[in-house]
Amino acid sequence: MSDHLATITWQRNDADFLDDRYSRAHRWSFDGGVEVAASSSPSVVPLPMSDARAVDPEEAFVASLSSCHMLWFLSLARKRGFVVEHYRDEALGTMGKNESGKLAMTTVTLRPQVTFAGDRQPSHSQLDHLHEAAHAQCFIANSVLTEVRCEPVHSSTAE
Repeated sequence: MSDHLATITWQRNDADFLDDRYSRAHRWSFDGGVEVAASSSPSVVPLPMSDARAVDPEEAFVASLSSCHMLWFLSLARKRGFVVEHYRDEALGTMGKNESGKLAMTTVTLRPQVTFAGDRQPSHSQLDHLHEAAHAQCFIANSVLTEVRCEPVHSSTAE
């Protein structure tokens, strides 16, 4: 078992809090020293109370699922003797009403596109198996109720 620390900090900065026009911008600080500008999504809380340049919780949720999947995929590909040259995922999260009628991230679709180097290239079925195994191992996917889909984009050898 291990612990993972994230410190979330927000400051009112003299805004009239009770009129509901306060900034939702805040900071995420992680135990390794990285700080990230964060905010509510402008689709949830309108501008200027949100900061469109900052990461919102919904984006972070999608990124967390995608990142976890990628890290497992890289590990599994290496163990099977495949050299991954490049990995890109344009993951998409969809908000909607869940089965209880509550607003939730109802679907996250991972769309990884992987390029392999060298002579040893996975077949389509081997690639699909690697993604299925990565999904099964992903700590984050195993922690959520949201349906997480993986639709890999099959690509060719690196040039």
